[in-house]
Amino acid sequence: MDDPAYRVEVERRRGRGASANPSGRYEPAQREAFDDGWDLDDELPALPTEVIVEKPRTIVTRNDSPDILFEKSINPYRGCEHGCAYCFARPTHAFQGLSSGLDFETKIFAKPNAAELLEKELRAAKYEPTTIALGSNTDPYQPVERRFRITRSILEVLDRMNHPVGIVTKSGLVTRDIDILSRMAERQLVKVAISVTTLDPKLARRMEPRAAAPAKRLDTIRRLTEAGIPVSVLVAPIIPAINDHEIEAILKACAEAGAQEAGYVLLRLPHDLKDLMRDWLAEHYPDKLKHVFTLLQEARGGKDYDAEWSTRQSGVGPYAWMLGRRFETAAERLGLNKRNLRLRKDLFAVPPKETGQLSLF
Repeated sequence: MDDPAYRVEVERRRGRGASANPSGRYEPAQREAFDDGWDLDDELPALPTEVIVEKPRTIVTRNDSPDILFEKSINPYRGCEHGCAYCFARPTHAFQGLSSGLDFETKIFAKPNAAELLEKELRAAKYEPTTIALGSNTDPYQPVERRFRITRSILEVLDRMNHPVGIVTKSGLVTRDIDILSRMAERQLVKVAISVTTLDPKLARRMEPRAAAPAKRLDTIRRLTEAGIPVSVLVAPIIPAINDHEIEAILKACAEAGAQEAGYVLLRLPHDLKDLMRDWLAEHYPDKLKHVFTLLQEARGGKDYDAEWSTRQSGVGPYAWMLGRRFETAAERLGLNKRNLRLRKDLFAVPPKETGQLSLF
């Protein structure tokens, strides 16, 4: 962790979640530091956010994992500027030949042709409508959405075709689209899940440096609810010895703000994310590092992570069982999950293409 080829100076990464930028697992070369004899005092600039325009040929991703509740998803962006230290999507940046560390939160891939591709796929003769998930990998309302508006353009297509959508975000920017979302909610076509990891603003700043503050997320739940949009809360991820004591408090605050459903996920550490989280703990909570991983390994069958479909979201063993019972008890007491709103797919209809020509009749 002290290798300068691995770590990045604090001042350069201020406002970022990861403390390092290790080589991606598919990169053909590995970085190694060495002293070249030049003792320069010049400071390197802070790490900027770079947006790379990507033009995929398809936009809807199919899912066959049995423990995930959706079959189709759209991710308008790769990478996420929120910089959440724990993000399970970080290792996906390796497919771009990049690091799951600082590259993930500073090199963002945007898909501005997403709405066009979506409309084309929905118009296919054999298309069968099922709920599309927005934000299953990276946040569809991360900061670059203010400029690119890709998520809004996707919602405009779904609204026009009466297609159901579920959104997961931790950004207050989702309220910008209340005009579309409230119309869709009237037809039972949308649900929004707000991820609330902690109510402690100091912890949130360290853990999710460019995401909305906890109070802003509660206000977002309130505003969406007042607009008639069904909202659930995701206590995700639960990190042992860091935020696990907040389960009941988070659920209570979100229920009071208007959330009607709730879920949780135990911290997932695929691939090199386990090393990045060790770095983060070593920097911010060195006294808790060992305890965090001891509890996590207890819930993961002795390993840092177990990708088994049936247990990867919640873990196994006494600690995982206790978390589950605490969550269920609190949710029941607060009246959460009394109903499971099912979105409608029977309203789906493909409107005729606009040709720009007037009909004779």
